[in-house]
Amino acid sequence: MRIGELAARAGASPRQVRFYEARGLITSTRGANNYRDYGESALGRVQQIRELPDAGLSTQVIRAILPCLESPRDPIVFDGVTSETVAVLERERDRLTERVDVLARNRDAIGDYLAELQRRAG
Repeated sequence: MRIGELAARAGASPRQVRFYEARGLITSTRGANNYRDYGESALGRVQQIRELPDAGLSTQVIRAILPCLESPRDPIVFDGVTSETVAVLERERDRLTERVDVLARNRDAIGDYLAELQRRAG
């Protein structure tokens, strides 16, 4: 897919997509017309990458954890990891856990509400 389609489908701008590619976070091939062509897997990658800077992660850290986004079970080596990097990742993990908990509670509350509506309607 072309950059505009990828950007639109991922909720990003073409500029963001080019930035991610310039930083080595995603790759493309070039067609005969010299347009960038992205595979379907780039869509999920861009969507994942878009969330990580909001957590305070630098592109260097994002590039280091990319193998985990593809296959969290494969061992990775990140030379030069600092205690600050570990702390950032721990904070992000904890923040995501809290968000998941809140979303689960909201999902359950909506489910209970729907069940009650259906019980009263039926």
